[in-house]
Amino acid sequence: MAMVSIKDVAALAGVSPGTVSNVLNRPGKVAPATRERVEAAINELGFVRHGSASTLRAGHSRTIGLSVIDIGNPFFTEVAAGVEDVASDLGYAVILGNSAGSQDKEDRNLRVLAEHRVRGVLITPSGEDPARLERLREHGISVVLVDHPAHRPDQCAVAVDDVAGGRAAVAHLLARGATSVAYVTGPLTIRQCVERRQGAKVAMRSAGLDPEDLRVAEASTMTARAGEKAAADLIAAGLPEAVFCANDLLALGVLRALLRAGVRVPEDVALMGYDDIDFAAASTVSLSSMRQPTYQLGRIATELLLDECDNPETHAHQHIMFQPELIARESTQ
Repeated sequence: MAMVSIKDVAALAGVSPGTVSNVLNRPGKVAPATRERVEAAINELGFVRHGSASTLRAGHSRTIGLSVIDIGNPFFTEVAAGVEDVASDLGYAVILGNSAGSQDKEDRNLRVLAEHRVRGVLITPSGEDPARLERLREHGISVVLVDHPAHRPDQCAVAVDDVAGGRAAVAHLLARGATSVAYVTGPLTIRQCVERRQGAKVAMRSAGLDPEDLRVAEASTMTARAGEKAAADLIAAGLPEAVFCANDLLALGVLRALLRAGVRVPEDVALMGYDDIDFAAASTVSLSSMRQPTYQLGRIATELLLDECDNPETHAHQHIMFQPELIARESTQ
């Protein structure tokens, strides 16, 4: 069977081949009614674009990369949903890379994205080495940071104020009468973990407590299983009056271990998470948490990236910082 061409699609839709090309590559520039007519012709004829040829002509593909620290965390799943929705609307596909917190794995993923000539990359970096991202920019690949502040003024970034989040979380625990607090965190090589701890210490200092009295339990991963292990260690060493966790998965693991050990939450120990994933409200004891605008992070970061890709002459770099919202539930009430 002969391959269907752009000219065949154009003839059926009653438009020029250039209009079909615009629908494929710049759909936002085509009137909705015309775009629908062309898309109907594409579907009827079963047209499939020659991706490698169009990439060679343009020097890049209609794809973007998304690199996250842990796709198993519902926080990043929701971010990815926001990314995919915007990319799809604008005619882009998304290649997902999961670094699992490893800079070596992240470097390999970034090399693959560059080899595929992606138009741009959205990344939550696993480390603090901006030179690695500059190599992408040197190859003409735009980069926007997600859930991370910008390294430089001529770069877009969308983030959440994690210092403020950590401060609000621990201030809430202290306001209900706690005087001893433990912080269960993932690796302190992760910026978010460090800044949430910093905010926790600010809250303790503001309450007249020694911030160095904050007990820190560092886990190798930010999972529910790691939270259970951390809770077992806290129980063995003597429980504090409150526990703040760097994400909800850790907090749910802590909650499970505490309840299994006969510890009442919040009567014996108040518990606070971070991210406000869907499971937080649905847990056995509904979990208090710091809510982040996860879907919006993905949407806005993608809009900034594709604006930089498609409108480099008029694009204005932006550094957007959201504030987290405290959601109080049974685990602290």
